[in-house]
Amino acid sequence: MKHKWWKLVVLAFLLAVCGNGYARTYLVAVGIADYSSFPSKLNNLSLTVKDAETIAWLYSQNSSVDYTLLVNEKATKKRIISAMNKLFSKAKKDDVVVFFFSGHGYPGGFCASDGNLGYGEVRRAMAKSKCRNKMMFVDACRSGGMRVSDADGEVAFNAAKGANVMLFLSSRNNENSIERRDMQNGYFTTYLQKGLRGNADADRNRTITARELFDFVHKGVSQISGGQQHPVMWGKFSDNMTVMKW
Repeated sequence: MKHKWWKLVVLAFLLAVCGNGYARTYLVAVGIADYSSFPSKLNNLSLTVKDAETIAWLYSQNSSVDYTLLVNEKATKKRIISAMNKLFSKAKKDDVVVFFFSGHGYPGGFCASDGNLGYGEVRRAMAKSKCRNKMMFVDACRSGGMRVSDADGEVAFNAAKGANVMLFLSSRNNENSIERRDMQNGYFTTYLQKGLRGNADADRNRTITARELFDFVHKGVSQISGGQQHPVMWGKFSDNMTVMKW
């Protein structure tokens, strides 16, 4: 009986992360903990690689997902953009593309392993995809600054007519994104992966919407950080946009 119960739990979990109503999902997950090759001095991080690995594993349980995982020295500016261009170009109209980043950030963008990667560059790479559903999850300090990025990036990011573009950012533009060594993931990724696995499904209808995910993650991160970190969600999309379907 115990063995059968375990199988049911595994099956339920696979259903939770599989198929969200789109033909395929394309994910690029980036995690950087070792910044020894960065042009200027940056302190190394503890959980950012685990963050990217956790999200990649979560999505990889779905047979309808193609993903690329880039960590530490492999997560250079060139490789990140190249991976996005290569993978996201495969997406068709009804597919979904997802970009996840965990590492250092600055008011104008991300810190790749070998230098600064501007928000505009990332947003333009995502804009090249013809799909109608695009999501970006960012676990980086001051990531809320992406909302006020350069004008060219803004135009490019919204270039596709009718696109649903969701940016879920781990902190406001004047806040740090916190990690604690006794945890498996940073604050934001901890609640993000919990939410995607079903905890954010407030009405228990097996469909997690953007609003449900935001409410769950924002509440959890705000509480665990003692009010020092507040995730923000922004973009051109409906509150009822499906983020994950059970």
